Amino acid sequence: MRFKFPLIAIGLEVAMIVLYGLFVQYETEQKNVQQLNTTKPSDTDRFLELYPLFQNVHVMVFFGFGFLMTFLKKYGFGSVGINLLIAALGLQWGTIAQGVLHSHGQKIHIGIKSMINADFSTVTVLISFGAVLGKTSPIQMLIMTIIEIAVFTGNEYLVGEIFKASDIGASMTIHAFGAYFGLAVAGVLYRSSLRRGHENEESVYHSDLFAMIGTLFLWIFWPSFNSAIAEAGDKQHRAIMNTYFSLAACVLTAFAFSSLVEHRGKLNMVHIQNATLAGGVAVGTCADMAIHPFGSMIIGSIAGIVCVVGFKILTPLFATKLRIQDTCGVHNLHGLPGIIGGLASIVAIAMGASNTYSIAMQAAALGSSIGTAVVGGLITGLILKLPIWGQPPDENCFDDSVYWEVPQRDHNNHFHGHGNHNQLEPEV
Repeated sequence: MRFKFPLIAIGLEVAMIVLYGLFVQYETEQKNVQQLNTTKPSDTDRFLELYPLFQNVHVMVFFGFGFLMTFLKKYGFGSVGINLLIAALGLQWGTIAQGVLHSHGQKIHIGIKSMINADFSTVTVLISFGAVLGKTSPIQMLIMTIIEIAVFTGNEYLVGEIFKASDIGASMTIHAFGAYFGLAVAGVLYRSSLRRGHENEESVYHSDLFAMIGTLFLWIFWPSFNSAIAEAGDKQHRAIMNTYFSLAACVLTAFAFSSLVEHRGKLNMVHIQNATLAGGVAVGTCADMAIHPFGSMIIGSIAGIVCVVGFKILTPLFATKLRIQDTCGVHNLHGLPGIIGGLASIVAIAMGASNTYSIAMQAAALGSSIGTAVVGGLITGLILKLPIWGQPPDENCFDDSVYWEVPQRDHNNHFHGHGNHNQLEPEV
């Protein structure tokens, strides 16, 4: 770690600086001249109008997703810290990757929309990170960030520019894609010794409470996520309202089914942390369509139920039968609701909620998002499986002290005499 990780991290940042120096300029440099003789709002006005939505998305990326993954009792530093590392690299690389496809050989012009889209591209990697949480090294995550955003950008271009499909809240292109990419990577990186679980792969009271903080931030800001790049006016208004009601309905069904499937009807905090957000994911694809509040509530209700059932039945099945160890259950929160989102958009178009989009193209977009994610994830997994990236040994998975200086007081309070974990070293 001491030399390999710093060299790769600094090398990547130097590469970003060079790329930005050669190819990137402010959006205002391109358009100020054009706007001297027009009454249209300036780029600065549009920037200030969208900046609050960008801030909300930014909070979701760095705070919401980071804290959502702090449920593991010994992996809080890794969850929040590596989340920050991935997002910081991802937003820089995402700007370049998306800019190359949309600049058509000219300079990449950056503005508020490109900042929001760059944040979106990092969310894809953060979702995939949840599937391999606690089992990978910081170096592996840097490599995965570069590859996944490149594949994501290609699929997003295919969905938006070739298929002309609607996916305003990115249920298919971000959530389903990120989930199945992460599951494919987790499948390749399967560890047979973790098949029956690991002593560190569990939560304690305060770690679940921290994760719930992440849930609440994501829940509050999700309407901004689904509406940030929607067309100003009616569509943006509908995206906010539909997400708002879908999330609210989702909470009720998530709580109800958590009680229904658990022993003696008790609520399960894992279900509440995740399934209460599934409505925001599922309504994303058709959020800006005229599906009416009751339609968004139906979508949210179904998503909450499916997510809870997924945690109860599919996660154990994936681990034992399919050799996919999904640490955070991203399949239940992002994969299944992402598919529901794609299917909901097909139903919405069939019922006349939008006359702009094609049912066939929506179906193609859903298939493309899952297909490219699985293929990209398998290839990425094979690259990350190379024994040179400093991945943790099986017995030290889900433990911060492999890669972090952990205060001794925390050892005394929380590690219950497992020895000095600061001495643990990853395999190199």
